[in-house]
Amino acid sequence: MDHPIKRDHSRFRKIIKGKIRQNLRRFVSQGQQIIPKGKESFNIPMPSIEIPRFKFGDKSQGGTGQGDGEAGDPVQGQPGEGQPGEGEAGSDEGNKELEVEVSLDELATILGEELELPRIEPKGKKQIETQVNRYTSIGTVGPDSLRHIKRTYKEALKRQIALGSYDPNNPSIVPSRKDFRYRSSKSKVEFENSAVVIYMMDVSGSMGDEQKEIVRTESFWINLWLKSQYKDIEIRYIIHDATAKEVDEETFFKTRESGGTLISSAYKLCKSIIEADYSPEEWNIYPFHFSDGDNWSSDDTKLCMELLNNSILPSSNVFCYGQVESRYGSGQFYKDLQAAYGNNSDEVILSKIKNREAILDSIKDFLGKGK
Repeated sequence: MDHPIKRDHSRFRKIIKGKIRQNLRRFVSQGQQIIPKGKESFNIPMPSIEIPRFKFGDKSQGGTGQGDGEAGDPVQGQPGEGQPGEGEAGSDEGNKELEVEVSLDELATILGEELELPRIEPKGKKQIETQVNRYTSIGTVGPDSLRHIKRTYKEALKRQIALGSYDPNNPSIVPSRKDFRYRSSKSKVEFENSAVVIYMMDVSGSMGDEQKEIVRTESFWINLWLKSQYKDIEIRYIIHDATAKEVDEETFFKTRESGGTLISSAYKLCKSIIEADYSPEEWNIYPFHFSDGDNWSSDDTKLCMELLNNSILPSSNVFCYGQVESRYGSGQFYKDLQAAYGNNSDEVILSKIKNREAILDSIKDFLGKGK
């Protein structure tokens, strides 16, 4: 039987997961900060739990708190209320938020359930060799931490019945050293799939801070889901205006240029990274491109299509293009991709991200096919 504390803790975890799921869209759309805590867990801010308390009811009898006057009137010997913001600093506690720690798998499960995401079917072959110990048998030797209580008492019962010392009316089973049984493990070599995500983003003048914050939030949740699906995942970042370069994560989200846009420069660099470091036979490859849809010319758009068809698409699980709405962007590149690949392509997934509220729907667009 489970200990009451364990049952209460389990109930608390279920309540927390339910609250996170209820507020998932708020977390995403309002940019609620979810803080990584190591590689496998996150801290999520949640409203603190209100503690029940007594309060006085309405009584007509005299006594403390009764008499003439209205709520809010100053008590004798005390100053009345001033204007908001006036007066001395108080000593009462303010509203607090409770930080709840959840694992990567728990948070990914919540995201997957909310968006009804299918599990990904890997494309690349096995890449990472890992040795796993699985407890598949029972042995007669081992450490106390692996003692199998049920099997130990079963052996003791069998021995006492065989010796005639077991009394059903006064059942008492006392294991001896020979009765002890232990869980025994066997080592097994397993191969896990690995993946690389290549993020490309237009950083020309038409992509402002709001657009970049949308990309940052969406990429966080995309990474979260992919990390729950693959044993190992690598992330590469490319920024581009008229030229493209590979950068680190911080530079990716903070850089802003004022030049024009040649999308083909990013696709050329993406192609080079794949060819140099990621064999499609071994890796699951996910290129994501975020832009407001402007490109320098139709000739460059034609070059982009050639790079996609001849190099990027044959190597990738899926290519995802997210168009972040901007007052300065024309959105033409989305239309060009739509004309070339349609709305239901298995190779190219298109998504329009109008604002923060559209982020979750965009994630579902990208990950909803289980590619």
